[in-house]
Formats: sequence, C-alpha cells, structure tokens
Amino acid sequence: MEQAIADEGTTIIKFFLHISKAEQKLRLQARLDDKAKLWKFAPGDVSERERWSDYMEAYEEAIERTSTDDAPWYVIPADKKWYRDLVISQIIVDTLKGLNMQFPKPASGLDSIVIPD
Repeated sequence: MEQAIADEGTTIIKFFLHISKAEQKLRLQARLDDKAKLWKFAPGDVSERERWSDYMEAYEEAIERTSTDDAPWYVIPADKKWYRDLVISQIIVDTLKGLNMQFPKPASGLDSIVIPD
C-alpha cells in the first residue's frame, strides 16, 4: 500500500518514538502520582511492561520489514521531549527541502488585469 502511495508522488516518513524502559517507568509512576493523569493509566500497563523485551523484538522486526527507501522509518530517541521534537522537526524540514517545491506558473496575461473599484 505504501509503495502505491509513494508511486503516486506522496512523500512518506514514519517515526517510531522510542522511550527507554527507565523512562517508561517514570512516566507510568507519574500517572499514578498525579490525579489529573490517572485517566492515562491502565492496570494492564504493568503486566504489559513485563513483556518489554518481546515488544522491542517485535518493533525491531516490524521496522526492518516495513522501512523502505520510499517509506522510511526513523527511530527517534524520545526520553527527552525537547530532543524528540528537535529531531522530528529537522527530518521534516530536510524532507520538505528535498522536495524542491516551486510555486506554480501564473496564468499568462495577468499583468494587464486591473481590479475595478
């Protein structure tokens, strides 16, 4: 599907926001400690965390199988949100610059048009 979209001229970039196991623990604990964040916490988060290694292996395999020249994955270190945002922004800016976009050519004869009062 992604190849068909790319073949039609769409630029595809995919980001995997990777946080460390230690950072995940801090974020989960913060949700429990702050009543305003309790809605973000699910009890199943604890049991799923026990499968960290399984998830990392599955993510690695999925990224390897689905990253192509026309639809690349970027694995972004995301423990520090400011750094995550900086890296993603730079990739987007570089990608946009690489598109070499131009304004369309204007219709001919526009120099003789006068807008009436």
